[in-house]
Amino acid sequence: MNIPHRLNKIEVGDIFRQYGDAYRKNHKLPLQSLKAMSAIEICRTSALGGHVDECDSCGHSRNSYNSCRNRHCPKCQSLAKERWLEARKKELLPVSYLHGVLTIPFELNPIALINQKEIYDVLFKSGTETLRELGFDPKHLGGEIGIIAILHTWGQNLMDHPHLHCIVPCGGLSEDGKKWLLPRKTTRKKKVFVHVNVVSDLFKKKFLYYFKGLYLTGKIKFVGKIANLGNRQEFEKFCGNLLKKKWITYIKKPFGGPEQVIEYLGRYTHRVAISNERIIKTRKRQSYISLQGLSRRQ
Repeated sequence: MNIPHRLNKIEVGDIFRQYGDAYRKNHKLPLQSLKAMSAIEICRTSALGGHVDECDSCGHSRNSYNSCRNRHCPKCQSLAKERWLEARKKELLPVSYLHGVLTIPFELNPIALINQKEIYDVLFKSGTETLRELGFDPKHLGGEIGIIAILHTWGQNLMDHPHLHCIVPCGGLSEDGKKWLLPRKTTRKKKVFVHVNVVSDLFKKKFLYYFKGLYLTGKIKFVGKIANLGNRQEFEKFCGNLLKKKWITYIKKPFGGPEQVIEYLGRYTHRVAISNERIIKTRKRQSYISLQGLSRRQ
């Protein structure tokens, strides 16, 4: 099968194929990472076979290699992303929406890294409960709201940064489900039904409540640099310091409407941290990968 060459651009797969073996010999990787690397290395190569693409209109055809379809592959998420965007847009109501971001303090990052499922479950639970509870409160709205919530675990600098993006209608259903309720009042500048400080305070209290519940039931572990938190006194001191902090939250009406927010989130729901577009060059001797906006040595 004669496969046409792609443009001469460095991709994640190229780096894995060139440096992957050496990296795996010097680093102990979890099985999930090994599977992802293997899939990306053989994606759209002869190892997966090929197929023929043919235009329905003109009949022009071309040969293409098959894709790995691994969710971590930067080349295989376009179709899944478009399907996700289409489904989410169909769920939108003809009303105004708010975009909220709920972030946990950086002190929790090493705990989240070791206890990902437990901490992220608490993040979803405390975040969505906060918004729904404030929506039900007659002082703010007095109705039931809907939420599209998406977890992001890293920031643009590729460092740990767990936070929850939420798309929330600026209104809700009455208790009997027959009436659409508008906010009782809105803040002057941002036109939202609840002040961001109120969201931050309730979110913090709920998260710490469930976080302590995980600790008391022995469902989270502390190892390495955070092993001291296994001591009850140290843990209580840690939680006390978190309670004193102001937790970063964000909530306002998006400038481009809810569709723009969904498009923005779609870039992350079906995309890995290091996409092909961000890679500029590599240096063989140092295995140095330069990215737009930051640099990392591998």
